[in-house]
Amino acid sequence: MKQEILDVAHLFDTPVLFVACYAHISNNKRGEWVYIEQGHDSVDFYIFQHVQAGDIVVTQDMGLASLLLKKEVHVLSPRGELLEDYQMESILFTRYVSAKERRTGHFSKGPKALSKTDRHRFFEMLQKLLSNLTGKKEFISNKKYDTEL
Repeated sequence: MKQEILDVAHLFDTPVLFVACYAHISNNKRGEWVYIEQGHDSVDFYIFQHVQAGDIVVTQDMGLASLLLKKEVHVLSPRGELLEDYQMESILFTRYVSAKERRTGHFSKGPKALSKTDRHRFFEMLQKLLSNLTGKKEFISNKKYDTEL
């Protein structure tokens, strides 16, 4: 989703900060990058410590999402779902049950790969969110995904 984030952020003149551990250094030179020492949840801790109310964070980590929502951060999943605080109890319970099942040796298939529909939904939702936050009403078409839906 990095390219989609960069394209939409450029349209709305919004800075982008990517946070990753050193094990995931990217050759992508667009956007600002912060690299964190590798460690259990080190990237999540960095994000939590540096995010401010009103910021947008894209994550699929529901534990992090739950914490960020309490700080009045807009949390968007890579599938284009704008998460709300009222959803978190159910999401975290499902996550807990899945982890419990894995500890007993029962493994599920895991999440489906991101589809073109997911990418399109993400692109559209990020534009709507930035439009609401900036007041700028211009939108761009994501032809790469529009034609393949």
